[in-house]
Amino acid sequence: MKKALPAAFASVLLLALAGCSSAGTPSEEGGVIELDFWHGYTEADGEVLNDLVAEFNKSQDEVKITPSVKPWATLLDSALPALTAKKGPQLMAIPPENIPVFASKGALQPLDDWYESDSAADVLNPGAVDTGIVDGERFGAPLSFTPLTMFYNTAMFEAAGVSVPTTWDEWVGAATALTVDANGDGEPEQYGLALQDNATVGNGVWPSLFKSGGGDVVTSDGDVVVDSPENVETLTYWSDAVATGKFSPTGLTGADADGLFSAGKVAMTLGGPWLATVSEESGIEYGIAPLPAGPDGIVASALAVDMSITAQASAEEKSAAEKFFTWFYQKENMVTWSLASGWPPLTSEVTAEDVAENPVVSALAEQSQYGAALLPGVIPSTDVLTALDTATQKALAGGDPAELLRTAQQEMEAALAG
Repeated sequence: MKKALPAAFASVLLLALAGCSSAGTPSEEGGVIELDFWHGYTEADGEVLNDLVAEFNKSQDEVKITPSVKPWATLLDSALPALTAKKGPQLMAIPPENIPVFASKGALQPLDDWYESDSAADVLNPGAVDTGIVDGERFGAPLSFTPLTMFYNTAMFEAAGVSVPTTWDEWVGAATALTVDANGDGEPEQYGLALQDNATVGNGVWPSLFKSGGGDVVTSDGDVVVDSPENVETLTYWSDAVATGKFSPTGLTGADADGLFSAGKVAMTLGGPWLATVSEESGIEYGIAPLPAGPDGIVASALAVDMSITAQASAEEKSAAEKFFTWFYQKENMVTWSLASGWPPLTSEVTAEDVAENPVVSALAEQSQYGAALLPGVIPSTDVLTALDTATQKALAGGDPAELLRTAQQEMEAALAG
């Protein structure tokens, strides 16, 4: 089951934060409610987010939001101490894997009332909404959400006469055909696929493969199910395929895979929208396609960030932040956000055609339907993912998938019970 901090501790922190929400926070002088908004977007996405906040401020005279940009690591390290010291933000951007920890400590406020009363919430991508759920309560409003996707080198595909794969068997066949070992030394000059087996992109490669194979890692109820017949079959399928076809190096991290693709040494890899920029800077002609379907279809773990309202916010400040949510999700603002940030739209009102001027965003918009939350509501997600990494890396190095998943099951159960 899910690991939670003692209720008494969470309650104490929540009371401490709520009891001082009016002290050391932005004022409501002159009828204007002022909010601090911390986020970690430091590139083009940060610029457009700040611009949108400024447009929201100009659009009405009741709420003023001041964004503060901090590197993600700094934001996550400093937010809880700042909130405890009454110097934190009322609104913050937060990766979903951190939401269960913050929520369990009473640092975030549930958003269920907004979800249930505001029509803006009705058009949000359900998978994106799921990323902020902890114990049945919604603590996050989506800010960015993009499913893991496949980038492929179009020149390599054309040279080999290979079609873009749509199923696992086609994927393995394409990867094998695209692998080139000209001198026969067992070390290909060109690999067909960079199949990451540890520290994968967004930690999502293997959860995606397991779910596409009909399995899972941890259920939404907090039950560990990594040791299942479906997962054993999936891990065996891929470890056997790599051992036989030798179409991917083993021991790859997400960063390793990015490097191989940008260097023109691999035909296919899995990643997110940043690979478009990396490819263009490296002179790589690329295409974007959904993950090929497994036995249970396509499920792609999503890279995501949510907006959360902290316990430091008063009732009036919470309402003001929710007013920003409603404004942010308007269609024209969603189009602006997606086109400038590179993140696909968060609402069903925005179609691929609406963002067609950015081919990457348009392609990702069509794939949003496949997105799934990584480990929603799981507090010790780092421990769970470490156990998963160990199993997948050892399996692709020749270990027994069944035995490795049994061990991973035990390690994950211990982490969640701890």
